[in-house]
Amino acid sequence: MNAATVEDKGYAGDVTPEQAAQWLASGEAVLVDVRTDAEREWVGFVPGAVPLAWKQWPGMALNPSFDEGVRAAGEGKKKLVMLCRSGVRSIAAAKRATELGLEAYNILEGFEGNPDADGHRGQLGGWRKRGLPWKQN
Repeated sequence: MNAATVEDKGYAGDVTPEQAAQWLASGEAVLVDVRTDAEREWVGFVPGAVPLAWKQWPGMALNPSFDEGVRAAGEGKKKLVMLCRSGVRSIAAAKRATELGLEAYNILEGFEGNPDADGHRGQLGGWRKRGLPWKQN
């Protein structure tokens, strides 16, 4: 973990979806999906990810079980790679995990990426667009 990065950002750093997938596949990291249950259920999810909402639907209140869940996900001193829709909530989650003494990274672009000119996600990047493993119910 780069101390300068933690000091500057408040978490270990940002990684591309591809880097996060490599760490996940090699067993170096645990992917924590901080999107809501509804997002994972309806939009799609990464097999093997720890489902742990940062904020809960409806109302988007902070999840009171987040600290306990993220500590459990980080057992064994593995890196945590945090995933949300576009890479914003995952920054806040990575900062909180870092405050708890864990090595946490933000996955750039999130699961769906930023919206395009028409306001549609999933076209300009993200885990799903980059062809990384995911499923949908």
